[in-house]
Amino acid sequence: MNDNTRQENPESKSPRLHEFRDCHLLGSDDPHIDFAHRIIRYAVKVLAFLMVFVILWGILDVIWVLYTKLSTPPYFLLNINDILATFGAFMAVLIAIEIFANIVMYLESDIIHVRLVLDTAVMAAARKVIVLDFKQLDPLEILGLGVVLAALGVCYLFVAKGRTKKKPESMVGLRVRSDS
Repeated sequence: MNDNTRQENPESKSPRLHEFRDCHLLGSDDPHIDFAHRIIRYAVKVLAFLMVFVILWGILDVIWVLYTKLSTPPYFLLNINDILATFGAFMAVLIAIEIFANIVMYLESDIIHVRLVLDTAVMAAARKVIVLDFKQLDPLEILGLGVVLAALGVCYLFVAKGRTKKKPESMVGLRVRSDS
């Protein structure tokens, strides 16, 4: 992109948006790059379609877990391990829904929304904490999980702090391509 076309484009007045436009991931005059980007978009659409099947499969798994746990003696009673297995199945479906939301948001705006990705990661970490059997874990694994949770918390604070500064929409997420 030469300097003349930058001046004609009203978005190029912002130096920050100018940097995004020059990124090689955002599109190119090269037809091979544009073709590759179209292939990736179709692949993401296939992933969205497949994620719907994963979500439906997960819901069937939740129903199956509840049915098997409630239909074995003593009937309609769950012990703590059964409850944790049920929570794990529920959380897996919710994580799949969050991933589907990430895919849809990317398809609609070509922006990877960092906050939504962090929400998904926090939910996955929460699921891990809920279903863990701490009696069978090595202390180093527990420490590692704690470090991951702390890192997610710090990232979440940075994203929340960035939103309070009222940045333009294009600065909230990671822009992957400027034209659709």
